[in-house]
Amino acid sequence: MDEIDRMLIGLLQEDATRSYAVLGKAVGLSSGAAHERVRKLRERGVIRRTTIEVDHEALGRAVTAYVLVDGGAWMGESAAGLAAIPEVEEAHVIAGPASVLLKVRTAGTRDLQDVLRRVFEVNGVTGTRTVVVLETFFERILK
Repeated sequence: MDEIDRMLIGLLQEDATRSYAVLGKAVGLSSGAAHERVRKLRERGVIRRTTIEVDHEALGRAVTAYVLVDGGAWMGESAAGLAAIPEVEEAHVIAGPASVLLKVRTAGTRDLQDVLRRVFEVNGVTGTRTVVVLETFFERILK
């Protein structure tokens, strides 16, 4: 992967709807060459998917929380159960004060409480600790 590939990735992260002509012009390539590079980045798995950024508050999910999940043993078996909870946006196996870290978005704290109840129902979960986000300064995608 070279500097042009990195530039293409950065441009697509900012706005994935850019045409290949616009991408090519921005990095000094023809639209066909830009298309070919993006195709190869997808083929190699560097670009895994194309998505959109949404306003979570406008979608009715104004509360963001991080949940540290404790388990009595290896939590790998719990991944499917956690993934089945639609409010769980991310789940990471971590080293530190818990086994798994979840990023959760809900409409309010009552909904968050319901999500925590469902997390407790997942096989292997023995406890949780939750941190509620009061304000987000920024979220970024690193290039």
